[in-house]
This record gives sequence, C-alpha cells and structure tokens, in this order.
Amino acid sequence: MMIKPIFLILLIAMSNLAGCLGSVLPPGMDDSESRDSLVIAYEVKDDYKNPDENPQVLSDFLSAKLDMDVTLYPIISEGAIIEALRFGHADIAFMDGAAAWMGWQQYDLGVLAADQKSDGRAYYEAHAWVLNDSEMAEAYLDSDDSTDPFALLQGKTSCHTGWLKSAGMLLPMGYLIGNDYATVQGNSDDIASLRDTITGFFNDNANIPESGTPYYGYGGAVKCLSDGTGDVAFAKDSTVAKYCGNENASDNEDWCLGMERYVKLPGFGKAPSHPIMYNPSKIDSTKAAKITAALLSLNYSPEGQEILSNVLNTPGLVETNAEDHLGSYGGLVQHIPGISTYFNDKYSIDN
Repeated sequence: MMIKPIFLILLIAMSNLAGCLGSVLPPGMDDSESRDSLVIAYEVKDDYKNPDENPQVLSDFLSAKLDMDVTLYPIISEGAIIEALRFGHADIAFMDGAAAWMGWQQYDLGVLAADQKSDGRAYYEAHAWVLNDSEMAEAYLDSDDSTDPFALLQGKTSCHTGWLKSAGMLLPMGYLIGNDYATVQGNSDDIASLRDTITGFFNDNANIPESGTPYYGYGGAVKCLSDGTGDVAFAKDSTVAKYCGNENASDNEDWCLGMERYVKLPGFGKAPSHPIMYNPSKIDSTKAAKITAALLSLNYSPEGQEILSNVLNTPGLVETNAEDHLGSYGGLVQHIPGISTYFNDKYSIDN
C-alpha cells in the first residue's frame, strides 16, 4: 500500500533534478556567453567632451532592445569598415554612400536601413541648373521632345562643386557618358581621364574648383553660374533654394539672382544617404530583421531621438535594401572611367 506515495516522491525528486540540470551551462560559460551578440563597426574618438555623442549610448540602446551583447569595433576608414564586414569582425556598420556601393558590388554586402536627410528623404537628387534665358532652359521648357537640353550642354562652360564630388561631378558625368552625350577621352581605366572627358565635352574653361577657392562646393557652383562665369551648375535639387530662396532676403548670398532666373533640368539620379550595411553571408535573415527593427525603434522614443541627433546626426532611419538605396547611384557612376580602381585604392580594398 506504500508503493504509490514512494513513487510520487521519486517522481518529484527526479523532476526537480531535471530542472536543475537543464539550467546548468557548459563549463567555462556564463549567462552572458549564452546570449547572441552584435558588433558595430564605428569610428570611435579617444575622448568625448559631450557624452551624449559617444556611440556607446547607441550600443547600450540596441543591447537592451535586442537582448544581445552589443559591442563597438573601432575603425579608422571606410576601407576598414568594408574589411570588417567582409571577414566578420563586425556585423553592421554606418557607411558613406560611395564606399557602401563598392562593398555591395565587390563583396555582396547588404543594406538594412539608411539615415534620412532633413526633409525625410534617404537621398538627394542631382541636377543641372541653368539660367532661364539660356538655350538649355528654352529647350527644356518648350514642350518639344526634339529639343534636348542635355545635348545643348556640349561646348558650354560647366561649374562643378569639386573634383569627384557626387552631385557636382560623378552623377552628371556618369549620366552624360552613359547616355552617349559625352565620350571618354583617354584611358577608360584611369580616373584622370575624367578631367579630359569633362573639358572635351564642355570646354577648356570647365570650372573644377579646389577646396578653399571661391567656386568650391554647392554654393560655389551656383555662384559660378550666377555671376556669368559658367553656363551650367551641377548641384543638388535643394541647393539654389538654400542659398538664394530664403524668405528673409538678407539670408541670401549677395551674388544670388532672383529665384525665377534659375531653371532645374531633369534629375540625373539619386545620391544615397549613409546606409547601415551588413554581410548577408554572416548574418541570417531572421537576425537581420531583428536588428533592423531595433534600429528603426530609435525613431519612436525620446531616448532614440537623442541618439539619432547626437550620435548619428540624422532625424531618423528608414528601412531599405542595397538595390533600392544604391542602384541609382551605381548605375551612373559605373560609367566614370577608372572609378572602380579609384574606389579600390581610396578604400584600400585588397582583392
């Protein structure tokens, strides 16, 4: 008659023992080692005068959201980021658009998300700006498909933002070369050929300014157009309004013409904002989706908004992928002579 109570006592004891055994980790492993991890490649300073700018706060935020051990992998260059993702030293990284395109093309790196511009877009449009009394403007505005404003740019004096700048040179020249308006002059594998290509299509007075000179940068390119030095300025879609279209006229540059004088020709393509890259061969789709969701959650809390502003210098993040984010840019710059070799050297990529 005592068999049932004894059996019950043994069953309870065995259940308790099984529970204890189930919670025991392998020798040498603690609870933290049983958790998943995430490594972020990031350029880290030795000292932060404002602690809110320290990327460690981003690391801590993602660690709490993901329930992962999140650490920073210090890097000093865009090339180092590509190598870190390529060999699995880091899981994700915030990158420049050009370097991201190279990583995507050369090593199949992917994009999880991208930061936003002040207007909420994750890109800006590259355009040619001309004056309203030019033949290019007339050809664009006459509703006649047989008059091509881009063909009329040949022989004109161009105003670029600087050597190898995206909106000021790479995107418009990639468009003109890719659409057979301009022909590459010289060695197609040498980036130096681009200068001869520019002067060959436009003219020898093409303005390719150095840093620190009056016509350098976006404002400099529009100034070059406005004061009559050049016939066309290559800049962003928002450039003219920034320098010449302010409600308070005193905020405009003194060289500005009236806004009605500037005509924006159709866009060449999109220059991408900074993407968040990862290596799909190292991170599976499930983990990638979790990381993306955690990154996007920065948009929806006061703590996250502070991190976006202070650490990432952006109003928000948007989900995207490599094709959508980098495809327009890559489709144009691939026509630039020697661009792949140039980027390989610039980012110190050892094939």
